[in-house]
Amino acid sequence: MLKQARQLHLYFGVFFAPSIIFFAFTGSLQLFGLHEGHPGEAYQPPVWAQKLASIHKDQTVSEKHGPRPGFVGEQKRPPESDEARRPAQPPEGGRRDERRGPNKLTLALKGFFLATAVGLIFSTLVGIYMAFKFNRSRAMVWGLLLLGTAIPVALIAMMA
Repeated sequence: MLKQARQLHLYFGVFFAPSIIFFAFTGSLQLFGLHEGHPGEAYQPPVWAQKLASIHKDQTVSEKHGPRPGFVGEQKRPPESDEARRPAQPPEGGRRDERRGPNKLTLALKGFFLATAVGLIFSTLVGIYMAFKFNRSRAMVWGLLLLGTAIPVALIAMMA
């Protein structure tokens, strides 16, 4: 029974490995906002990052999310002042100080999640290696790996 469970675990792991790697990679891009640009900022993300983020977040192949900034329906809205865009300040004695920049705890959490994504990618790659090394049927491993890649790619291609 344990041998069958390990074999089933191996087959499911190899089949879903491409998706696990994809979601870990695209999620790590989104941690630091590398998939989206904002009006008035110098950074504009590459198209490939926008498309991958769209697949990750919305399961669609669009480059942009939502309406263009400044538009409500078909009418253009006047630009907001800098004061209107600034987030509300916490009450006196609040914990956030805008002069310090990003919250250190937020950066620490993002760093931890980035390490998690890298670890997930690495351990998935090690799992694929182990599947080839310790399984008798390399053809089955290759087939599941190719199927796990081809199915989502084909579905995305049909949507585009």
